[in-house]
Amino acid sequence: MHVAVGDRLHVQGRVVGAHAQTAEVVEVHGENGEPPYLVRYEDGHEALVFPGSDAWVEHPKS
Repeated sequence: MHVAVGDRLHVQGRVVGAHAQTAEVVEVHGENGEPPYLVRYEDGHEALVFPGSDAWVEHPKS
């Protein structure tokens, strides 16, 4: 997975009834766009994440 600052990271819920989460990438700590990523969720909290196979990236339209 390769991302850039400003991309949106989507993570599916892991259990029945869990909602998908969306976060904006604010920092990329790995080399060449690789994890870990500092992301900001819609509610404003930030976290360092290592996304798994249940995640996908949305690149902003230019």
